[in-house]
Amino acid sequence: MNMLKKLRMEKEWSQQELANRSGVSQSHIHYLESGTKQPTLTILNKLASALDVPVVEFLSEGSNSVAKEVG
Repeated sequence: MNMLKKLRMEKEWSQQELANRSGVSQSHIHYLESGTKQPTLTILNKLASALDVPVVEFLSEGSNSVAKEVG
C-alpha cells in the first residue's frame, strides 16, 4: 500500500472525498495510488494540504511512496 492510500485510509476517506478536499480529480488519485502515474510537486502539495501532512511524508516510505522521483 503506498503512502497516499495509507494516509487516506487513516482518515477513512474515499478517493472522492480526498478529491473534493484537495482539488485533485478522483481518477488522478486512483492512478497515483495504483502507481500508474507519478505526481508533480503541485499535486503533492494539494494532497498534503488536504491530508494535513507535510509533503515529505509522501517521500519517506522509499519504493512504496507515492513519489518515487520528483523533479
